[in-house]
Amino acid sequence: QLQASGGGLVQAGGSLRLSCAASGRTLSSYAVGWFRQAPGKEREFAIAINWSGLNTYYADSVKGRFIISRDNAKNTVYLQMNSLKPEDTAVYYCAAKRSGALSQALGYDYWGQGTLVTVSS
Repeated sequence: QLQASGGGLVQAGGSLRLSCAASGRTLSSYAVGWFRQAPGKEREFAIAINWSGLNTYYADSVKGRFIISRDNAKNTVYLQMNSLKPEDTAVYYCAAKRSGALSQALGYDYWGQGTLVTVSS
């Protein structure tokens, strides 16, 4: 089971850190991705990290602003979001998979419940 947390209300230009914690399984053998879904829009890929943490993948929309990292000892993946924009407003979901294309939602084995990020202008 994955638990996403850390969402909230922030002004444009601000920062937030989301966490994705696993319970009942070891997250270290999984790649983890963050997806987001804005009101009225489809879920989209934002960022992902492979199991070792050595490789990360970014959507163009978040490149240079979002940073993903993991602490396998704590069974947790973090998403540091900087320079937030109103268009970053969405429910953010973390998900885990063992293999396959990390930018594709299809194939992720486990999903968290989502945490809402609201960026005011």
